[in-house]
Amino acid sequence: MSILNGVKIIEIEGIGPAPFCGMHLADLGADVVLIERPRSNDVQLGDSGDLTILKRGKRVINLDLKDERDRKKVLELVKHADGLIEGMRPGVMERLGLGPEICHSINPALAYGRVTGWGQDGPLAHTAGHDINYISLSSALWYSGKPGDPPFATPTLLGDIGGGALYLTIGMLAGILNARSTGKGDVIDAAIVDGTGHMMNLILSLKALGQMQNTRGASILDGPHWFDSYICKDGKFISVGSLEVKFYKILLQKLGLQDDANFADQYDHTKWPLQKDMLTEIFKTKTQQHWCNEIEGSDACFAPVLNPDEAAEHPHMKAREIFSRRNGDLQANPAPRFSDNPARPLINPEPVTISEVMKTWKH
Repeated sequence: MSILNGVKIIEIEGIGPAPFCGMHLADLGADVVLIERPRSNDVQLGDSGDLTILKRGKRVINLDLKDERDRKKVLELVKHADGLIEGMRPGVMERLGLGPEICHSINPALAYGRVTGWGQDGPLAHTAGHDINYISLSSALWYSGKPGDPPFATPTLLGDIGGGALYLTIGMLAGILNARSTGKGDVIDAAIVDGTGHMMNLILSLKALGQMQNTRGASILDGPHWFDSYICKDGKFISVGSLEVKFYKILLQKLGLQDDANFADQYDHTKWPLQKDMLTEIFKTKTQQHWCNEIEGSDACFAPVLNPDEAAEHPHMKAREIFSRRNGDLQANPAPRFSDNPARPLINPEPVTISEVMKTWKH
């Protein structure tokens, strides 16, 4: 039995964070019913239509939310649901007659989850945006990239997934727990600017201690030679993160630099540019595999930078079965793990009817 067995979730089809949240809840055992709209030629990037990874484990119903009869079917599901998640712009669900007020009049204990970029209110609430815009405004993008270069982060991971989908997941679980103890539902406003701003608190703690500066490239996590990635002889990359003194000493030993005076003072930021130039030249002399053979598995805080297919074949990733392939396509397996409640097996989305869902949700 999976950890969220018996939890019933309605997902209104959307893009980006909401489908990921629905997948995450389904991975953990929730019964997620995805309400898909009729297909059109205006399919957006991230629509759940053919993205079967984000649809895995869900039951799928095709309904036209602009049709009064189909809206009534959704509201019938709402009566028996623990939660509903949606990722529309503010006001869209209200105009469809499926907003929180109507849903709570039918099911007062419903956890009604909303995920957007800018939030449900504020000057930008009704304007378009994407991951890169939201993390820019929250300052989460600021330290990404080299000084002098425009900042750029890994697409979707920091904003859409980290600050959006995962905060919606946390909010939904908290809302459902609260409803079970109080009988009262809530509206979860999971805004990516909120989530990524909240995620900045570790960096802001370091900033309060003087260890992170507003000047890019001048702080302990975005400036030093011992916390960076480097290109190797074969054009591949490696990363080092030897933040602590004891780990830095191991890195120098692995590189034969333990007696080099140029590397004597780890935290002298005036030496960082020279030290980084020297490490750049050293790592360029050998292949990625060479450096893996020399350093990986030690406490130097080292890892190769891998593409998704390479990551899936790495011994550690294979040992933990982090990735799998279905129909030849690579996907990541459910996370986190529970000792007594294994994750739900990966299954394809299942087309169903309202009556089929109601047979199980009424009991």
